[in-house]
Amino acid sequence: MRSNIVVWWILAVFFLVVSAAYTVWHVLAYPELVGAAKVEWVGTISLLFIAFMSAMIGVYLDRTYKAQGGELPEDILTADIDDGDPELGEFSPWSWWPMVLAASAGVFLVGMAVGQFLLPIGVAIFLVAIVGWVYEYYRGHFAR
Repeated sequence: MRSNIVVWWILAVFFLVVSAAYTVWHVLAYPELVGAAKVEWVGTISLLFIAFMSAMIGVYLDRTYKAQGGELPEDILTADIDDGDPELGEFSPWSWWPMVLAASAGVFLVGMAVGQFLLPIGVAIFLVAIVGWVYEYYRGHFAR
């Protein structure tokens, strides 16, 4: 994880330098422009935001690394599979509800692109899929 933190900080510094170079390059390339028009704002702000987002991920990973108290077993090359064996939750490999949910998103997006009459159909399928996925273990063979 430490190498990930370093990579994200390198990316943040890189894009900050690129943003400054982009701005200076545009100012020097167009000396006839005056005032705020000398700066090409879309590219400059985009590159700055990329630098800030990279720094944000670097800060998050750094805080996570410090909060977990060192390296995780997944990050140690000499670790065994059993070293990092926590309870990850309950998963349903046989569940069809995620595919129904994806189909509802597909119908909704096709409705946005093609015809708006599909939007309520996509929302209805979405509601059925969410309820079905949430209450999957409340009925039938797998009830709790």
